[in-house]
Amino acid sequence: MPFKFSHHPKPLIGDWLVIFASFALVIFMFQSFWVFEQASNLKIRQGNQIVGTFDLNQTRELHIKGPIGESIIVINQGKVRFKQSPCRNQYCVHQGWLSRAGQVAICLPNQISLQLMGEKSSYDSLNY
Repeated sequence: MPFKFSHHPKPLIGDWLVIFASFALVIFMFQSFWVFEQASNLKIRQGNQIVGTFDLNQTRELHIKGPIGESIIVINQGKVRFKQSPCRNQYCVHQGWLSRAGQVAICLPNQISLQLMGEKSSYDSLNY
């Protein structure tokens, strides 16, 4: 007996309504839950200690000492990045510039973290 391909029926109005409602829900959730806010402050932690909170509207280079050496952090008019770090893989440096509230960069071997904050916080704390 030869195999016959069954033809798929055309989508009905209910099918189109489900597809449209799904797209609308995805767009609504993206706009509601995704943080687009520009960061205004930077919180730097070294281990369990807060090194400081800095305004991002400046140009400044910070040298933070960690367990394996010194990390250099650059603040430049609303954005921040790890410029240099003594860690082997350099993941923190490769992360590049951060500028949005809620973004985080962490140098785990040197136990230094950068947390960008805006007017409202998207979460309560940062742990690693």
